Amino acid sequence: MSETLDADPPVSAAPAVVADPGRRTRNWWWRGLRPLVLRLHFYVGIFVGPFLLVAAITGLLYTLTPQLEQLVHRDALTVPTVGTAAVPLRDQITAAVGAVPDATITEIRPPSTADGTTRVSFDAAGVADGNRRTAFVDPYTGQVTAVLDTSGEWLPVRAWLDELHRNLLLGTVGEVYSEVAASWLGVLALSGLALWVVQRRRRSRIRRTLLPQGSASGRTRLRSWHGSVGLWAAIGMLFLSATGLTWSQFAGANVSALRAALDWSTPSVSKALPASALPASTDPAVQGSTADRVLAAARTSGLSDPVAITPGADGKAWVVKQVQRSWPEKQDAVAVDPGTATVTDTLSFDEWPLAAKLTRWGIDAHMGLLFGLANQVILAVLALGIICLVIWGYRMWWLRRPTGGGVAGSPGGNQRPGPGAVLTVGLVAVAAGMFLPVLGVTLVLFLLSDLGLQELRKRRTADEPLGG
Repeated sequence: MSETLDADPPVSAAPAVVADPGRRTRNWWWRGLRPLVLRLHFYVGIFVGPFLLVAAITGLLYTLTPQLEQLVHRDALTVPTVGTAAVPLRDQITAAVGAVPDATITEIRPPSTADGTTRVSFDAAGVADGNRRTAFVDPYTGQVTAVLDTSGEWLPVRAWLDELHRNLLLGTVGEVYSEVAASWLGVLALSGLALWVVQRRRRSRIRRTLLPQGSASGRTRLRSWHGSVGLWAAIGMLFLSATGLTWSQFAGANVSALRAALDWSTPSVSKALPASALPASTDPAVQGSTADRVLAAARTSGLSDPVAITPGADGKAWVVKQVQRSWPEKQDAVAVDPGTATVTDTLSFDEWPLAAKLTRWGIDAHMGLLFGLANQVILAVLALGIICLVIWGYRMWWLRRPTGGGVAGSPGGNQRPGPGAVLTVGLVAVAAGMFLPVLGVTLVLFLLSDLGLQELRKRRTADEPLGG
């Protein structure tokens, strides 16, 4: 959203407006703050716009991944023929080990649909950090249908688009781009919201606040669309900003530390077993038989599909966890003694701290998983809205470029913010820098740059001859 110094076209029949001294007194804080907020919104939009545009385009592509994954990896995800009975997990795991030799099993996911395949993931040599080599097994024949490198539960096409969105395939260095975009997206939403709503409320134009001005033309029409669409998208942009920061390099680490300090971290079942527990076996047949018994114990405890089975190391329990991330979420988990097939610990999703639940829901909604297709559609519309907002913002700047006042086309060039406004923004920058380093540092740089430009304008104006 953006506001400029241009006034709307006057209405010939409008009555004269009498100044309200009391209103001026009530709005003293906004008169001092508005020039700074206006330039903040403008300059951030100019310089951070490309980051937001890339994030929105890659995010839009990511919303299509569930369908793309089913299309591209259909042979791996589904069986050619649905049988009448599945072979034991033992036989399926043995086949998977044969397809991925000299590797350690890290997870087993039985199929959750009649036409689905069983996934057996391995920690194997030659696989990128954080990834696993996964064998997909037809549960009715026990035959391996595909072997792919996966990232968590994501297959290659979704994992590639996920990396593109998070770091532009540049690894840790590229994560700075997404942190800049996530940090400033919320600031742009709040500053634009303030500029647009305060201006329209002051002029008592509710309809023009909520809807674009269809009768306008040129730059006024662009500004109307920019402001109205930004108003409707503001809540979504704030949500994307907040949830996106949980994955960021610097702010994300602070979020994790805060959650740990407040005991808001995601809980997990205890894997502890008695000292007399049998050592873990690496024999595929033994692991397969254990997986069958562990899964049966989890079913008896009430865990329904979809589930993931994680083998335990020596002296540790196996864990079976529900992995449904659509509404209603299924995240219950049990720990099972692999030797006796008895449940040693349970954890229900209802027992999670509220903050952990909100984090789970927020992340899944950000990824388009929580509400299925409706979630994808909302994210796609929001991404398109952000793309339009950025393009409209640049277009308005281009149309305004001939005017003076510092950087060509910058609004509020000759208006000086009040000392209280500068102090307030400075304190916000310092506070933000402690938790959101990228936002705090760049906000301080903006404030110093704005003060420097204002001083240069003041000196230039003082040096100009009268009438010149």
